[in-house]
Amino acid sequence: MNNEAFAQLVDAHYAPLYRFALSLARNGADAGDLVQQTFFVWATKGDTIREATKAKSWLFTTLYREFLRGRRRDARATSIEDLPPGEKDLAAEDVDRVSKIDAALVMTALQSVDETFRAPLTLFYLEDMSYQEIAQALEVPIGTVMSRLSRGKSQLRTVLERTESGGSKVLPFPNSKGASAS
Repeated sequence: MNNEAFAQLVDAHYAPLYRFALSLARNGADAGDLVQQTFFVWATKGDTIREATKAKSWLFTTLYREFLRGRRRDARATSIEDLPPGEKDLAAEDVDRVSKIDAALVMTALQSVDETFRAPLTLFYLEDMSYQEIAQALEVPIGTVMSRLSRGKSQLRTVLERTESGGSKVLPFPNSKGASAS
């Protein structure tokens, strides 16, 4: 593969691969490393792919395999639970309530979903992949993808309900404290 074709491949797939890696790794630096490793593997083995149209699935599959390989290796050394609190949190604590009810809240809640269910959810909803493409990327049957999506949505719904029940659904006006209607 020539440099121009490789550059086009990187340009076309970097952002979706990074989003998927970020959902898996929960850390920007690790996500960047996963994407870089994925493109390195492509540079060394990409010419073995039979159909160039399957490059996207191949890249997502490779990224997922690299994540699992790294996770198995790191499981012997440390776990995500051992990280300092600042490295696990996605949203800043001083964000007001209104802005919490958006994609950032959902992404934070998604990080609470088991990794087995988080990967298919991310690929389906954030990367717009079909069930078949997800099945190929994760190397599982399509029925398993459907099952994991269902269970993952259930877990995500539970996390969001817990988050929502922790705060008020009715948002007070900032100046309403102590103010009385005349």
